[in-house]
Amino acid sequence: MTVENVNIDERGLSAAEVAERVARGAVNRVKDRTSRSMASIIRENVLTLFNAIIVAASVIVLLFGDLRDGIFGGVMIINAVIGIVSELRAKRTLDSLAIVDAPQATVLRDGTLHVVPARDVVLDDVIDLTLGDQVSVDGTVLSSAGLEIDESLLTGESRPVKKKQGDQLLAGTSVVAGSGRMVATAVGERVYAQGLSEQARAFTRTVSEIQTSINRVLQVVSVMLLPIVVLTFYSQNRIAGGHGGDWREALVLSVASVIGMIPQGLVLLTSMNFAIGSATLARRGVLVQELPAVEVLARVDCLCLDKTGTLTTGGIRVHRVEVVSGDEAVVLRALASAASDRTNATAEAIWQHLGEAEQTGATERIEWAVPFSSARKWSAWGSEDASWILGAPEFVIDEASDDNAQLLATVRGIAQEGSRVVALVRADAAVVNDELPANRAVAALVVLEEDLRPDAAETLEYFRSQDVHVRVISGDNPTTVGALAAQAGLTAPDGSPARLMDARDLPEDLTSEAFIDAIENHDVFGRVTPEQKRAMVGALQARDHCVAMTGDGVNDALALKDADLGIAMGNGTQATKAVAQIVLVDSKFSVLPGVLSEGRRIIANMERVSSLFLAKTTYAAVLVIVTALVGWRYPFLPRQFSYIDSLTIGIPAFFLALWPNPRRYVPGFLKRTLSLAMPTGVILAAAALTAFGIVDGPPQSRESTAAILSLMLGAIWLLVITSRPLSTWKWVLLACVISATVGGVFIPQVRGFFSMVAPTGHEWLVIVCVGACAALLIEVAQRIFYAHQFKRSLEG
Repeated sequence: MTVENVNIDERGLSAAEVAERVARGAVNRVKDRTSRSMASIIRENVLTLFNAIIVAASVIVLLFGDLRDGIFGGVMIINAVIGIVSELRAKRTLDSLAIVDAPQATVLRDGTLHVVPARDVVLDDVIDLTLGDQVSVDGTVLSSAGLEIDESLLTGESRPVKKKQGDQLLAGTSVVAGSGRMVATAVGERVYAQGLSEQARAFTRTVSEIQTSINRVLQVVSVMLLPIVVLTFYSQNRIAGGHGGDWREALVLSVASVIGMIPQGLVLLTSMNFAIGSATLARRGVLVQELPAVEVLARVDCLCLDKTGTLTTGGIRVHRVEVVSGDEAVVLRALASAASDRTNATAEAIWQHLGEAEQTGATERIEWAVPFSSARKWSAWGSEDASWILGAPEFVIDEASDDNAQLLATVRGIAQEGSRVVALVRADAAVVNDELPANRAVAALVVLEEDLRPDAAETLEYFRSQDVHVRVISGDNPTTVGALAAQAGLTAPDGSPARLMDARDLPEDLTSEAFIDAIENHDVFGRVTPEQKRAMVGALQARDHCVAMTGDGVNDALALKDADLGIAMGNGTQATKAVAQIVLVDSKFSVLPGVLSEGRRIIANMERVSSLFLAKTTYAAVLVIVTALVGWRYPFLPRQFSYIDSLTIGIPAFFLALWPNPRRYVPGFLKRTLSLAMPTGVILAAAALTAFGIVDGPPQSRESTAAILSLMLGAIWLLVITSRPLSTWKWVLLACVISATVGGVFIPQVRGFFSMVAPTGHEWLVIVCVGACAALLIEVAQRIFYAHQFKRSLEG
């Protein structure tokens, strides 16, 4: 559809025309992607490879073995239910926040502008565009007042594109300068990008270190399953035949070996931990658009802040206007004209400060205009007799003129107090190709004030204590930014005063070593352009830093997109929130420490419980191989593995995964986990086989009981290691596990269900001695292998 086919008479569509388009589906609605569907959550928690293996094993046991040996299938169901319920709870929270924070559009209907949800825009709607708006549909420009569009989300081109009447606009782009109107020519599923703001909110599982590490282990286990089943069935069938048994017993024992190797619940526990962490943050006003983003923040060692909205409240007000030259009434009217577009906070503050006399007729005198751009740092307008430029003093004041030296010194003095200054200058020539005319005379200085957030100092102190290097990156005057940062308590990592740099002095080559060194060695940057912000993130990443970037303006979007973690303020522009992984809905900078601690809790606790699961995988594999080689009966039935798993892994892991854990993130998650799990698994397998060999039946369950209890005593010591530092509640948890482990053999019903017997005094002596030796060896292995690997991780 072309512009000519649309009835555009400055009134837009009528209510009847809108209703007709909605009725035929010509509305900007796509399938809701704020989070996963209920079916998707159930499918991902139930229809997995390992659940399929467990189901197959359960069927085999139910057909050829004892019904009680199928209890491990119940563990799968419980884990799946926990995962589904927790993620559905997180989904409801995320959806409700996403609805509140949904993108909007300003449409012209029946001659009146209306703000509607972007999903309610219809075909042929006339849409009003101002600075910071995200284009929600494809369309054609009807009018342009210096309209400039950032198309980087679609094209990768960082430079804004100027748009004139008749040019095409695409959904997902954003307004970075000027204003204009467009007509919608494609909506809903027909838009070129299908509405990137919707897609950015889609529930996606980004690859995290935890998930990657677990997947590697599970892939190895998958490869080992089939040969181990064949080996176990072959060896146990021979042994069963020699003892008058049959192949059914050998098949059940083969199932036991498979169940023992599968780290049941580890993947689901990871998903549950992410989901619970996300729901916890949502209650604090933090919208997590990608769950693993919580974990990413735990790895962050560089946090880049935009001054506005983080150190300051984002509110701005005019403290005073100093007329430097010319008739005061003329200058103030010119200032009102310069601020009349009100497309940024500075223009809005100036407009509100001026009186009705200055505001009246402000736009009537404008014959041409150059809108404000964060790259230029100024805006301009002109009439028949003069050109007026409003912008940063160091950009618009002619520094070569001796008459301006005192003015610039005054500006620097004001900036050192933490206030901002913009200057209004006058020239006789027009602005051509974004080049300022010569012979500019200063007409007025506008002093602006920002409010420092009351929680800024406390928040910065927290990050400093956690060894997170905070850098302030702003487009404002470096001196002003430095003064505000100092007031907030920002320092260098070593506690010395923050190191200040004017971004205009940075090397022009944004990929050079000199540029990277400058970013690495400074803490506060002023007069930063959007391209430099993006390059700063890349420079820090080039030095192997994990970078988080906060922002609220359009000029922050590119840096947010490239950062390892983009954090947008809830009162920021739609374009910024669309590319961020985390949105601070209430724009409270003070919630960031809570986000950091939540991420560190998750990754530190998952390292704890992963050691438990992977130690079990190791000792199950060792038991299979050794019993097959020496010709012993496999020591455990499937139900006995369930007894071991539930008390030494499943129940404790659930509580440990949710426990507070302030430990800093240390790289090398998988290496450290395996450095503890593999030696421990070998020791536990040796303990079980030793007790199994020393204690002699009949019945065979007497040997198995000794092996179970010896292994569990060693496994409980692994639980002690992973629970350190021990608190009162952790001692209670350990006491409950020990009581349940030992007490189970004294309760006839429990003992009978799991095919165990009450040990004799001699057998208890064997069990305690073997278990104690296993615990001692595990402690030694922890100090040799795990502690060494942890130290290497810190040094690396």
